[in-house]
Amino acid sequence: MSIGTAMTGTAATQKTSHIRYLIVFMLFMSTAINYADRATLSIAGPAAAKSLSLDPIAMGYVFSAFGWAYVLAQLPGGWLLDRYGTKRVYTVSLVLWSIFTFLQGFVGNFGIVSAVVALFGLRLLVGLAEAPSFPGNARIVAAWFPASERGTASAIFNSAQYFATVLFSPLMGWLASDFGWQWVFVVMGGVGLVFAGIWLKTVYAPRQHPWVSPAELAHIEAGGALVAIEQQKPAGGGASFRQVLSDLRQLLSNRMLVGIYIGQYCITTLTYFFITWFPPYLVQARGMSIFKASFVASLPAICGFAGGVLGGVVSDFLLRRGYSLTVARKTPIVAGMLLSMVMIACNYIDTDWIIVAVMALAYFGKGVGALGWAVVSDTSPREISGLNGSLFNMFGNTAAITTPIVIGYIVQGTGSFDGALIFIGANALVAVFCYLAIVGEIKRAEITRR
Repeated sequence: MSIGTAMTGTAATQKTSHIRYLIVFMLFMSTAINYADRATLSIAGPAAAKSLSLDPIAMGYVFSAFGWAYVLAQLPGGWLLDRYGTKRVYTVSLVLWSIFTFLQGFVGNFGIVSAVVALFGLRLLVGLAEAPSFPGNARIVAAWFPASERGTASAIFNSAQYFATVLFSPLMGWLASDFGWQWVFVVMGGVGLVFAGIWLKTVYAPRQHPWVSPAELAHIEAGGALVAIEQQKPAGGGASFRQVLSDLRQLLSNRMLVGIYIGQYCITTLTYFFITWFPPYLVQARGMSIFKASFVASLPAICGFAGGVLGGVVSDFLLRRGYSLTVARKTPIVAGMLLSMVMIACNYIDTDWIIVAVMALAYFGKGVGALGWAVVSDTSPREISGLNGSLFNMFGNTAAITTPIVIGYIVQGTGSFDGALIFIGANALVAVFCYLAIVGEIKRAEITRR
């Protein structure tokens, strides 16, 4: 064998793949579709409310339907992820939530009462089906990314919630305006089903992925990626009910984790204002058309997307510069939440373009501070990462229930959105308090198994 041939063979052996970047792109797209399907009702809502004779309080409850099931299904979803593996559970989840979104397009064929009941029920089913998605995202990031890249990866998939508004809100606004609100659900459900087929052929665990190179696998494992997480199945066919209760008690007795859980509730309150009541705020309080509001809502979302990516990049930069994990994660979260409070200033502004600019700044801050899933990847006990991610998501998405309802009552009772913006800003302040006064040092939690 010649020297040239030997060198070529060595170079081929050392050539590394970058499949983890494809994986995070798939997580990004899945999360964008996930959030677009949650937000379908906010775009179709004004026209649907008129068609179905719904007042603000009734709309608040319909908005919240997703959250009830989503929260209640979090712990079972986490157990399923730990028991059956991420890919299998995630694929079923994606298919089901897309089907239930599609079916919402046909509720207008019923009478008013039956249509409202059917819409509420299908929103419940969407929430039930989506429950494993974000804990699944956190498991995939923990498996595919070293610690020094985890903040950026988590920020990228989490920032898809803003991209969903940028990409899909104009589409959904056009469908609702030109074809009727029902088509919003039909088209978005179809998009999800097509993507599910792509997901099935693209996403695997690191050691099972047919395209990953040994060099990339060695790199991510050396950096702290949990590449074997999908092989760490519970002994005896799964944890017993008693063991799950013990695990939950240990998670809920950990001060660091509880502070993270409560902080996530407050941060998610901001999320659900933007994906439920923000378009109606533009229509009802600012007099915009549905079509215009759907485009205007995308402008702050662009800033939220930029902030979301920036928060992760800054966090990982601080980590690489030698700052502790605690400083690297907390700094963007605290700064971002403080910045998001500027939305309260909209109560004292009458000019539409200034209001949009202030909301964009607030959304940018919210994006910078939305590093909760990176923190989950950093802190979850290795044995129960799915369960911990689900508990975190359950706390956070309780805001999916409370935020639409509280704002509905505020708007109905006061005839104004002023109190709603104060309520959202106060939650941002509480999130800051949680991370500064409760969480303490950020590190991987440990549990005791007998």
